[in-house]
Amino acid sequence: MTFVVTESCIKCKYTDCVEVCPVDCFHEGPNFLVIDPDECIDCTLCEPECPVEAIVSEDDLPEDQQEFLALNAELSREWPVLSEKKDAPPDADDWQDVKEKLKYLER
Repeated sequence: MTFVVTESCIKCKYTDCVEVCPVDCFHEGPNFLVIDPDECIDCTLCEPECPVEAIVSEDDLPEDQQEFLALNAELSREWPVLSEKKDAPPDADDWQDVKEKLKYLER
């Protein structure tokens, strides 16, 4: 099992989760974070840290977020590891409650 970063993270990109990860499994893209499923040790530390509840256990992934499992695996191979907390984008709070954000994902 792994944890998955879902659509809620797009354009919010809070990095509170990164700070608690003991294995540096987070990777950073322009406006989204992903979890490398091969590095994730299922410790559950990141899940409660996300202020927008974007991190979900693979087993609890909602049907409408299933594509994010493959997306996390794909992008974690392309994007660099992020191991330290960073400031969120200045407009992150404006995006917290926006739905259907996949179209805004920057690769």
